[in-house]
Amino acid sequence: MGRRRRKIVKLPKKKLPKIFSCPSCGEESINIQIIRDENIAVVKCSKCGLKTNIDVSPADQQIDIYCKFTDKVYSGSLIRE
Repeated sequence: MGRRRRKIVKLPKKKLPKIFSCPSCGEESINIQIIRDENIAVVKCSKCGLKTNIDVSPADQQIDIYCKFTDKVYSGSLIRE
């Protein structure tokens, strides 16, 4: 008598988002453009117009830049243009 074969369950890999939610207006409209040559990232909301430049290191990903951006917004050091 043989054993029953177990079903192999493949878990899908989770992907990081490309568009984030805006802490100012609450919409899913934050777009992050990384300029590696100048070591800056441009973070812009397409709904409310909130925009800033953030210094980045070579290892930073979009989610890291978004976290820096939200920290800047909630601390009050970001002024809407």
